Amino acid sequence: MVNQKIAKILFQIEKYLRIKGTAFKPRAYQRAAQGLENLKEDVSEIYQKKGLKGLMEIPAIGKSIAEKIEEYLRKGKIKYYEELKQETAVRQIVTHYFETKDIDLAELKQSAKKRKIIYSRYTRPAKQLLELAGSVKEAEKAIDKVAEWAKSRGLDYVIETVFKKWLELNRLKPKEIIKKPFFRGKPMIWSQTFKKWYVIDDNGEWLEFAGLESDIEWRTNRNQQITN
Repeated sequence: MVNQKIAKILFQIEKYLRIKGTAFKPRAYQRAAQGLENLKEDVSEIYQKKGLKGLMEIPAIGKSIAEKIEEYLRKGKIKYYEELKQETAVRQIVTHYFETKDIDLAELKQSAKKRKIIYSRYTRPAKQLLELAGSVKEAEKAIDKVAEWAKSRGLDYVIETVFKKWLELNRLKPKEIIKKPFFRGKPMIWSQTFKKWYVIDDNGEWLEFAGLESDIEWRTNRNQQITN
């Protein structure tokens, strides 16, 4: 439904306004988007019947947002959304970079305010990355690729790492994470020959496992599982 398409755009406007740092508008767009999502009648039908006035009768939608919905219904796009997306492109990339480090927008802003994070230090490389990638979407995909690769190896990464690894992005593979079996803290091993589990004691001896499968504890380990 067109309701969902417009709601998605309004949610994006909310996100861009938060990234930009606008104080009050984001909440209005969030409420309007939620109102459209919950609307059972097709918004285009409402507009056909009652025009702009009908759109303003939808809960949480005021005149300004109603005009933007009207614009979408008539032209298939919202100029304000396109301009805002372009205006916040570099900030979107910086925000996404910190999100891969589990720092959300609220924490990022708070840290920048307290000078724990020098935000301006990231805008230049983010702009360079945008120019290199060609779009915010591709820049974010590149950051995700490097983040996944680095985290799987326990490595730290900065936004400049994406530049350094740019030519090898398609070859970057996360290190495979293997889960290994343990029983009461002791490693276990599966014998293909006898089709049994064994527990390895402190002396290295194999003791036949007589417990239940549910008693086996699987721990993350990056070494390959040993089998006999």
